[in-house]
Amino acid sequence: MKMRIIALGAALASILAPTLASPASAQTPPPKAPTPSLPPPTMQAPAAALPLGKLEVKAYDKIPKSKVAVQLSSDTELGRHLRGKVMERLAKRGNEVGFSGGNVMRMDVTYLDLSGGGYDGNSTIGGQPSYASPGSNPRPEMPANRLERRDRLDTKSTPTLRITLSLYAVDTGKVLWGAAASCGIYGDVHRVGELMVETIFSDADKSHIADAGCPL
Repeated sequence: MKMRIIALGAALASILAPTLASPASAQTPPPKAPTPSLPPPTMQAPAAALPLGKLEVKAYDKIPKSKVAVQLSSDTELGRHLRGKVMERLAKRGNEVGFSGGNVMRMDVTYLDLSGGGYDGNSTIGGQPSYASPGSNPRPEMPANRLERRDRLDTKSTPTLRITLSLYAVDTGKVLWGAAASCGIYGDVHRVGELMVETIFSDADKSHIADAGCPL
């Protein structure tokens, strides 16, 4: 009988020994909250917009000597005219140019005229722009949307022209080259745009910021 009690005691001791030896193991600590991921160190804030009268060229690679399709983001008479000038400059560099096939150069031409001829209450959004040539498709007026300042000051603003070019590789979609320029318009907008295109391509193989070639 005594031997049975001793054996039973030894069995209980062997069962309780791990629990008694490590009481902390009976309580599992709560999982830690995941550490918030940080942005990669290479991420940068977007660059500020260029001031009026400046241009910027970003030559990640030189413009390759291959076919380039120049495509307008908005089909306007002014855009088509300046696209022709861009294609001329690319051809001078030795590129085959066209409207499709090859690498793609996206071209954005934005002409903004908020002068409205003064704030006499008759300014509207829409209608035929001042640069439209004879025979251009007419554009509707929207007289309900007057173009005027909220403070009602009789202040005229300078019309502006902005040109943006982005060259993409046809096989990877990678941006190879880009340029942006802007000018105030004090004369013929077609001529100002031509000068901007000439200035962009006069030094197109390196990244830089310079004057946009705006006429005085």
